[in-house]
Amino acid sequence: MPTVFTHAIVPLAFAAAAGRGVISPKLAIAGAVLTVIPDADVIGFRFGIEYADGWGHRGATHSLVFAALFAGFISLTWREARSLAGFAFLTLAMASHGLLDTLTDGGLGAAIWWPFDNARIFAPETPIRVSPIGAGFFSMRGLETFISELKGIWLPCLGIALVGWMARRATTLRD
Repeated sequence: MPTVFTHAIVPLAFAAAAGRGVISPKLAIAGAVLTVIPDADVIGFRFGIEYADGWGHRGATHSLVFAALFAGFISLTWREARSLAGFAFLTLAMASHGLLDTLTDGGLGAAIWWPFDNARIFAPETPIRVSPIGAGFFSMRGLETFISELKGIWLPCLGIALVGWMARRATTLRD
C-alpha cells in the first residue's frame, strides 16, 4: 500500500484543482481522512479473517461500491457534503485508496469490483513500492517507497492542482 500521506494527497490535489468554491476546506480534509478508512480492514486479522477473504485486507473496504456507500452515508448526514459534488468528491477520495493500492508491487491486489467480483486486481503497471509497516518505514526500503510515491503520485497530483489553479486564475483574470 502507499503510505498514509500519499493516500491523502490525492483528494487534496483534486480539491486544490477544483478550488474552494467547489470543494470547501472542510470537505477536502474529510476526503483526506476517508482515504485511510479502507485500511481499517486490518483489524480483521485479530478476529481470524484471512488476508484473501472478501472482508480481509484489500477486500471489500477497498471497492468502489464500499466507497460510494460510505460517502453516501456521510453526504446524507453531514450538511457540508450534502450535494452531488460533495458526494462525488468523497466517493472518489475514498475510492482512490483501492485504486492506488492496485498500483503497488506487492500484496494480493485490491477487490475494486466487490461485491460483483471478489478478484483482487493490480493495474497493468505497478510503479509504487509497497510501504513497509512500522519501523521499516524508516529504512532504505521506506526511502525507496517514498521516492516511488513522489514520482508516481505526488508529482502528478501537483500537476493536477497547478493546472486547476492556473485555469481558475486565467478565468478570473479574463473576467
